[in-house]
Amino acid sequence: MKYCLNFFIIINLVVVMESCTIKKQADLIVTNATVYTIDSAFSQVESFAVVGGKIAAIGTSDEILKQFAAENIIDATGKFIYPGFNDAHCHFNGYANNLAQYADLRGTSSPEEIYEKLKDHHEKFGGNWVLGRSWDQNDWPVKEFPDKTELDKLFPDTPVYLVRVDGHAGWCNTKALEMAGITAATKVAGGDVVLKNGQPTGVLVDNAMGLVSKLIPEIAGEQQQKALLEAQANCFAAGLTSVTDCGLDKNTILLMQEMQNQGKLKMRVNAMLNPTEENFETFVKKGPLTTEKLVVRNIKLYADGALGSRSALLLEDYSDNPGNRGLQIETQEYYDKICQLAFDNNFTMATHAIGDSANRLMLNTYGKFLKGKNDRRWRIEHSQIVNPDDFSKFGEFSIIPSVQATHCTSDMFWAENRVGAERAKGAYAYLTLLAQNGWLPNGTDFPVEKIEPLFTFFAAVFRTDHDGNPAGGWHIDEGLTREQTLRSMTIWAAKASFEENEKGSLEPGKYADFVILDTDLMTATPQQVLGAKIESTWIGGGKVFDANE
Repeated sequence: MKYCLNFFIIINLVVVMESCTIKKQADLIVTNATVYTIDSAFSQVESFAVVGGKIAAIGTSDEILKQFAAENIIDATGKFIYPGFNDAHCHFNGYANNLAQYADLRGTSSPEEIYEKLKDHHEKFGGNWVLGRSWDQNDWPVKEFPDKTELDKLFPDTPVYLVRVDGHAGWCNTKALEMAGITAATKVAGGDVVLKNGQPTGVLVDNAMGLVSKLIPEIAGEQQQKALLEAQANCFAAGLTSVTDCGLDKNTILLMQEMQNQGKLKMRVNAMLNPTEENFETFVKKGPLTTEKLVVRNIKLYADGALGSRSALLLEDYSDNPGNRGLQIETQEYYDKICQLAFDNNFTMATHAIGDSANRLMLNTYGKFLKGKNDRRWRIEHSQIVNPDDFSKFGEFSIIPSVQATHCTSDMFWAENRVGAERAKGAYAYLTLLAQNGWLPNGTDFPVEKIEPLFTFFAAVFRTDHDGNPAGGWHIDEGLTREQTLRSMTIWAAKASFEENEKGSLEPGKYADFVILDTDLMTATPQQVLGAKIESTWIGGGKVFDANE
């Protein structure tokens, strides 16, 4: 009897002790989910707790609920959670400004359709300029650059400036050319004033664009803030929680930082600097700047133009334009000077390079400073066409190829005409590029492409258009796996800005930036990927987008 009594006393003590266990207080608990943590093992869990904006613990729903209590508990009902998507190369501020100022010409199938859009836009918004963005002559019946004839008829007294989809050509009317002082004799290093019958057509390529674009009034501070917030809302709806903005000036960066400090701008921004003396004095010479939401440690350059406008710098002539090898934007001495500045101040370099000659130029230039294996994380943006002899230089000097998978599927129907079948083998070669260092960041280059990271996933994995063409995928042997693609949009994108210890995976100690989808991207069909719904987006454990609100 004595032993039985002692047994019951012990059992009761254990029950009392368990009932008295104090749970840790969490700000948020998510249960009953399929959570892709994107850790080194690509683990899946079903629950996590958030404390102070960071992941406190991950595990099963039972494990988390035994350890933590929270007023805000979300039952994910089996939905799929990923780290917040990170666009490793875009133009966030440019996209915002476009929303405020520019007619959207994306997807137009003829110059005539553009003229109608411009008339409608100008009637609706007015203004001292007619501005537009994202025309592409490759989508027209006659795949040639346009001219100013019809623009002059429609807008004889109002300057017109229309930016090509890749941002490397502008289409102007006579009024804009006159305001910029552009004539048939105008020459611009690293740019081209396109002539026909000895006179300007109205098309300006690369550096020549600046002669007109510099005349366009900047939007006012209040208008820019509204535009940034609208751009942010659109990005949140697409599942983005971080962006790398490729080319900003001092005033814009300081405005973003001010808005972040005020709690208005919640987007995490990796700001690449335009190569201006003001930026060098304000940022570069003071060393890298890192806050919870802003990183400034990179200088952005351009080596060449774009393939679509035939200004990408090639080692041999364009296959469809003999005698043309594209444009080198700056001199070798210039690239050396900026690289030395970055190296001396522990800044990273990021250089736009499309053509095989531009990629070789920058690989060799970087190599002079990096000399061998390193952890500087200098980047080549796009790395679009690479000569087979040059791929190994990415690994030799630890140079990071920063790619945008949707460029492949946008360009694939005409890219081979530009460079021929043999050079096309080294184009958009994502798997070969990945093999050089074992990782690469992926983005969209929006507003050149659409902002949706799910389109990036689709393009990287399937390499078709949204109708499934070409069947089997264009050069599908260079496609990425689903796991590689998810990493390129999350943890590897974070690594590119030296932030892999703060974000990019859902692990304890990292920011609770995540997105909830109704679709398992690891098993979904191509059409299911395109139809996936972003249910909600979260930054630091706070909801910034809800599809049902």
